[in-house]
Amino acid sequence: MTNSSQFTWDDLQFFLAVARTGQLSTAARQLRSSHATVSRRIDRLEFALKVKLFERNPRGYVLTAMGNRFVDTAEKMEQETERLRADLATGAMAQRGVVRLSAPEGFANFFFATVLPQFAERHPHLSLELVTIQQIMSLSRKEADISVVLDEPKGGPYYAEKLTDYHLQVYGSRDYLAANAPVVSREDLLSHPFISYIEEMIFAPGLDYLGDVHPRIKPQFQSSSIFAQLTATRNGLGLCVLPYFFASRYPELERVLPDEVDLNRSYWITCHQDQKQAPRVRAVIDFLREAVTWPDARFIPPFAISAVRRGG
Repeated sequence: MTNSSQFTWDDLQFFLAVARTGQLSTAARQLRSSHATVSRRIDRLEFALKVKLFERNPRGYVLTAMGNRFVDTAEKMEQETERLRADLATGAMAQRGVVRLSAPEGFANFFFATVLPQFAERHPHLSLELVTIQQIMSLSRKEADISVVLDEPKGGPYYAEKLTDYHLQVYGSRDYLAANAPVVSREDLLSHPFISYIEEMIFAPGLDYLGDVHPRIKPQFQSSSIFAQLTATRNGLGLCVLPYFFASRYPELERVLPDEVDLNRSYWITCHQDQKQAPRVRAVIDFLREAVTWPDARFIPPFAISAVRRGG
C-alpha cells in the first residue's frame, strides 16, 4: 500500500469506532467483527495515510493530534453517507438534479407555469429549466431532457406518449364583436380581420389551422408568439383561433361560432429512450400526466365533455 486511495469507507468506520470507544474489543463488538480485524484495519489506514492516528497503551487506543483532526473529516463523511442512505430509502435521492423541459409557448406560459408551485412542493430537490423558444429542441443532442410537442414524433430513438387533447375556437373581444358585423356562419368570417401565426414560421403542422376554419381566411396581423396574438385579440384587433385552456380565462373574450368551429389538437410528451426511466425525468412526466387532468387545466372544455356524453 502506497497511497491514501487504497483505504475504503469501511476502514473509516473502524477508525471511528475505535476513536469513540478507545478499545479494540468494544469497537469489534459494535462492528460485529473481531479484535484482530479491527487492529488490522487501523494498521492499514495508518499505513495508507502515512500518519499515526492512535497511541497504543495498556489502557487502550488514544487519538494523536493528527487522529483528532482526522475524526472531523471521518465524521463528515459518515454524516453524508447516512444522509445518502436515508434519501435512497425514501426515494428522495432518485429525484434530484436538473431537468430541461422544452414546450410550446402556450402550454409553457399559460399552463405549466401555473402549476409550478405544486411541482416544487412535490419535488423540492428537482430544478427545472423551461425552454419556450419557437422551435423543437433536439433530444438527440441533449438540448432538452423532455419535450412537449404538437405532433406525434415519427421514428428515432424516442419514447412518446399523448399527454392530452386540447380544443381551439375562434375568439374576439366583446367590444370588437359589438362594434362589427355579426358572425352567423363561416362565410361571415371572411369579412373580419384575422390574427394568426406567420405562415412560413409555423414550426409544427398542428399550428396550421386557419384552413380548417375556412380555406379563404387571410390573416391581417401575424406573429410567431401566441401571447402577442392573444394580446392583439383582447385589444380588439380582430378575430383569432386560440386554445380554450387559456382564452377562456379572459372574460373580455367571446367564442365565435362556438357550435360550429371546434378544432381538436393534441400535446405529446417525448424524451430519448435512454432517459425514459431516469427518476428525475419520470418525475416530471408523471406530474404532467396528472396535472393536465386537473379540473382547472381546462384542456377538455365542458362543452366537449357534454358532447362526448351525448355521443357526439
